[in-house]
Amino acid sequence: MAARVQSDPFDLATELAGFGAGAGAVVTFTGIVRDDGGMLDALEIEHYPGMTERALTDHGLAAASRFGLSDWRIIHRHGRIPVGGQIMMVATAARHRRAAFDGADFLMDWLKSRAPFWKREIARDGTTSWVAARPEDEDALTRW
Repeated sequence: MAARVQSDPFDLATELAGFGAGAGAVVTFTGIVRDDGGMLDALEIEHYPGMTERALTDHGLAAASRFGLSDWRIIHRHGRIPVGGQIMMVATAARHRRAAFDGADFLMDWLKSRAPFWKREIARDGTTSWVAARPEDEDALTRW
């Protein structure tokens, strides 16, 4: 059970080697920088070291308690990430699939809306804009 914030890409196979040993279900999600409009060059993610890791760890522990997870992992990147690059991953393990899926959903909804990261889009022409919260992401939190 661990949370990490790092600038370097991660290797999913390496991260999952031995993860959730003995569990009946393992669920993973990897977020990728996408360019819906064809104008994005990269996403720049900022955070406060120490505070962010603590917040991720606290939420991971809350998910483990709430859903009976036997293992969990959160990796979130910071810095400049190009289109197609990995932003983050969540992995959960539990005795049963529903607990693993629900735990992963819970973590991803929180990461999208409440985790202490600040995201800025960098367009191909060099202009930048901060990413605002989306109503549908906020609405997703009402499930929990």
